Amino acid sequence: MKTTRVSLAVLAGVAVVATLTGCLQWFVPPRVESTSQPTGEEVAADLEEYYHQVLRWNSCGGGMQCTTARAPMDWSNPGEAEIELALVRQPATGTKIGSLLVNPGGPGGSGYDFVLESADYATSATLQRSYDIVGFDPRGVGRSSAVSCYDDPAFLDEYNYGIIPGTVGSDQWIADLATANAEFAQSCLTHTGALLQFVDTVSAARDMDLLRAVLGDEKLNYLGFSYGTFLGATYADLYPEKTGRLVLDGAVDPSTTEFDVTKTQAVGFENAFKAYLADCVTREECPFTGSVDDAMARTGALLSELAVTPLPGVDGRMLGSSTMFIAIILPLYNQGNWPYLDDLFSEVFAGETTTAFFLADNYNGRNPDGTYADNSTEAFLSINCLDYVTEITPESMRAEAALLKEAAPVFGPVMSYGGTLCDAWPFPATRDRVAIAAEGSADILVVGTTNDPATPYVWAVALADQLENGHLVTYEGEGHTAYTTGDPCVQRTVDAYFIDGTVPASDPLC
Repeated sequence: MKTTRVSLAVLAGVAVVATLTGCLQWFVPPRVESTSQPTGEEVAADLEEYYHQVLRWNSCGGGMQCTTARAPMDWSNPGEAEIELALVRQPATGTKIGSLLVNPGGPGGSGYDFVLESADYATSATLQRSYDIVGFDPRGVGRSSAVSCYDDPAFLDEYNYGIIPGTVGSDQWIADLATANAEFAQSCLTHTGALLQFVDTVSAARDMDLLRAVLGDEKLNYLGFSYGTFLGATYADLYPEKTGRLVLDGAVDPSTTEFDVTKTQAVGFENAFKAYLADCVTREECPFTGSVDDAMARTGALLSELAVTPLPGVDGRMLGSSTMFIAIILPLYNQGNWPYLDDLFSEVFAGETTTAFFLADNYNGRNPDGTYADNSTEAFLSINCLDYVTEITPESMRAEAALLKEAAPVFGPVMSYGGTLCDAWPFPATRDRVAIAAEGSADILVVGTTNDPATPYVWAVALADQLENGHLVTYEGEGHTAYTTGDPCVQRTVDAYFIDGTVPASDPLC
């Protein structure tokens, strides 16, 4: 796996965790209308055909209904070309308030699959009674008009798992990494074409307003996890008067710098790993001995060893430090997945790689036969490279690597030297890292978990403070996002807001 992939990919959302926990739901809802009636609101003449389109829903199993909406490829020039947006809905089982759009994060996570396969994980029965639960794949993702970067999955294997030879951080190593990333970026352009320029988050937020209207909702009701909080905040900034009830869980701070993102996450993952180790060393079957500090030191030594001498996998891939890091952090997203870490370290200490590649493949969406289940890697990179300006030099990367190692001695080194892919991206970034206030919006709940490793709690605090009408809901616990944990306090607070519009008078400190 390229170092660039490591430093960027840790923003992935809750969908990958749901894959491990295997939450599925099946039920047969009451009969509902097979078409959606758009609001018919007044829009510019060149947008009428999009905002006034009628969605026709088809059954897609398990009581779910699916459809496709059309949207402009370029919102600044709607008449030039159009794209498709894939949607799935679970109709409300009781008296319907409206539609609730759900995004699982990423960027690049499939909201379609998230709702189709895991609606009970994404939302409570209370919300399902009162809302049509709607999952959608944002532009560039999955079943919607999607980014593509290769013909042969071996090409993506090389990006995800390949190892740049030489001394990490040397001039030659950085040059080789930059060359590989430039080739990957060019391949994305070759396979995707013009769409690659228009998969940014602002365009996706404009798509959400279109979906709101064609679903027949005057205001947007939205539940966004991880990166989905950035998408939701962007929507609120663009359309404050169209905000209904928005919950942003596992918040991203839109104003933080790329280096601060990496540093904060490195510290966050180390803290989450320490929490696992504190539990592990008390158990007889723990693969570590001694104290938490001893276990951290051994993990750091292991990552250093794998950077120099990777372990072979049964299919010929090599387990380097970057892939091992991904295997470590995936179970940290959800405390219920900590047992995977016992197996992971027990095997790797014995020179075996089965669980390591299982976890990394799960994260990367790689199937056992070597194909990929989705385009989450390509979409993730494409969206991020358009969303954030990146300015790097070998000197700046080396200086930041030293700071990362100081802040997070175990995970900091493996999260260093990111950003070279975006440096060679075919299209310039479209957004600076600035705060989002969403002036004039409705009340917005921002949920943060105190030991969330992927979107650290400080980001939730920052976003709630930036939003003119943001309200912080703190969950004191482990894992990535809080609503999906089923914590009664968080669920009660979020559900009361969605159902009755109740905004807590102060942070409930769940």
